[in-house]
Amino acid sequence: MSQSSSMKRASAALAGAAVFLAPLVAMAAEGAEKVGSNENDMKMAAYIGAGIAVALGVLGGTLGQGRAAAAALEGIARNPGAASKIQTPMILGLALIESLVLLAFLIAFFLQGK
Repeated sequence: MSQSSSMKRASAALAGAAVFLAPLVAMAAEGAEKVGSNENDMKMAAYIGAGIAVALGVLGGTLGQGRAAAAALEGIARNPGAASKIQTPMILGLALIESLVLLAFLIAFFLQGK
């Protein structure tokens, strides 16, 4: 991947975050003196936090699993005799990555209970 491609992706991600967060900042200034006074505000914040936790967990897990599988397949393609030595640690790594995604999912459920 070239540097300009990664810069374009980073700027697109930053622009997306700005578009998502700008309305939240604009609406927060309206009732700044009563921050956290309403129980529904706290529930809304917990639901937003839960959604972000799951989204980031799934995104990170997906990217990690994709890179691990690609690296393992590339290693097996270069040296087919080492397939058994590469496959076992790869599967263990994928299982650990998946456990982190499930942990993010569990944290999201705990946040919804607040």
